Amino acid sequence: MTVLVISGTNTDIGKTVVTAAVAALARAAGRRVVVLKPAQTGVGPGEDGDAQVAVRLAGEEVAAVELARFPEPLAPATAASRAGMVPVTPRDVADAARKLATEYDLVLVEGAGGLLVRLDSEGGTLADAARLLDAPVLVVAAPALGTLNLVQLTGEALRARGLTPLGVVVGSWPEAPGLAERCNVPELADMAGAPLLGAVPEGAGALDPVRFRELAGQWLAPELGGEWDVEVFAERVR
Repeated sequence: MTVLVISGTNTDIGKTVVTAAVAALARAAGRRVVVLKPAQTGVGPGEDGDAQVAVRLAGEEVAAVELARFPEPLAPATAASRAGMVPVTPRDVADAARKLATEYDLVLVEGAGGLLVRLDSEGGTLADAARLLDAPVLVVAAPALGTLNLVQLTGEALRARGLTPLGVVVGSWPEAPGLAERCNVPELADMAGAPLLGAVPEGAGALDPVRFRELAGQWLAPELGGEWDVEVFAERVR
């Protein structure tokens, strides 16, 4: 796997922190890693975007590339239009990822919001970029009530486009999960049509970066370079 696309089922669910954890484990395994953020919105000049946050957590050896930055916190197509700026297209994303794949062992393409959020005025999406790349997609989901519907819709959208859902990672697992969170755990894989590959604890992004890298392997399954075990986790939160 040279290129991995990371998409959320929604926004603000821990996608960047999951990206950082995947990057940290790949770097610890000796791989050259780059985080590619096609379109960063809602961040001003000189401020850290998602790619820079991921690198801060994963380690300075990980590189960050941002194709475009739009000032308003909106979907990329809308943010680009309102700013009078050129949007990023799926072809732009695919071309950039292919070029980076000649220099790095792993390219992590972190989307904006959900899988079908529009990148440009033609309706291009992260799913279209993944299809051009023929890349697997890691889905980051929330644990709370309502997530099963979003996970199933995302899985169906991937399969309808001939894309492979690599698995699902819970982006922000609460310290004291409620009934809905605990009941959702055994359902997520079925809804996605792909395995549950991890659960990153709530607040992990606020950890000291060194501590973050030390713990990342406990949050992600072996398929992502960690030692997290879905059966042990499911039993613990039952």
